[in-house]
Amino acid sequence: MKQRKIPLRTCVVTKESLPKKELLRIVRNKEGEVKVDVTGKLNGRGAYIKKDASVLEKAISSKILEKKLECQIEDSIYEEIRKIIES
Repeated sequence: MKQRKIPLRTCVVTKESLPKKELLRIVRNKEGEVKVDVTGKLNGRGAYIKKDASVLEKAISSKILEKKLECQIEDSIYEEIRKIIES
């Protein structure tokens, strides 16, 4: 049986290429709303972040997600990401 190709994505903070399942996707849609995309299928501009608390803290301090998504990100989004990472 043929082995399936594992999709790789790059973390915007660490610049590591990792399997899609090890990353969390954050999306900005056309209306400018920012959402955490657990399914990986929402429409819009996406940025991937590694599911690691230290990487999240680095993303918050450097505001790299705001730069990549070209919009302001509210603290509630960061809290939602933190809950997903800790669970």
